[in-house]
Amino acid sequence: MNKRLHTFSAFFLLVTIFTACDRASAIGTTVSTTSGFTLTSPTVVAGGRLPAEYTCDGAASTLALSWSAAPAGTQSFAVIMHTVASPTDIHWYWVLYDIPASVTSLDKNTVGVGTLGINSLNDRQGYSPPCSKGPGDKLYTYTVYALSAQPQLSVPASQVSCPVLLDAIKNITIASAELHVVYARP
Repeated sequence: MNKRLHTFSAFFLLVTIFTACDRASAIGTTVSTTSGFTLTSPTVVAGGRLPAEYTCDGAASTLALSWSAAPAGTQSFAVIMHTVASPTDIHWYWVLYDIPASVTSLDKNTVGVGTLGINSLNDRQGYSPPCSKGPGDKLYTYTVYALSAQPQLSVPASQVSCPVLLDAIKNITIASAELHVVYARP
């Protein structure tokens, strides 16, 4: 993929996520990216099926993630897991920020790394596993953001939602990488 197309794709993706969490946050957002920044998991391949263990049908574990080739100047990372069921039905399951720049992976059920924000399913700090209703595959997206500074937040962690975090990082995001997975409830 050429650099111009990659930059457009990354920009479009960030605008989509901003729109998904809060339509007003997308206005005026510009993000530069680097093509080598990648997000993977030792558990599932990109586009693969999320094991039930990471959903409400299993143990509700957080997925192990690993990222590489963060751009120079990265001071911290943030991770968001979300799904867009429809333009008016958006959920975020995991909001994690203040991840030190020295950290390049999260183990399954990681604790003590970064600061947890709230999820949209129960408005509590921490991971809430996907538990989508309705038949068929649902697409879930994990995104890691490389940040040029620590997010400056005016609310406590117990109030940091996806829109709040994305607003705080919109001018300090220097790259992002995604991992898309699917899951269908039994």
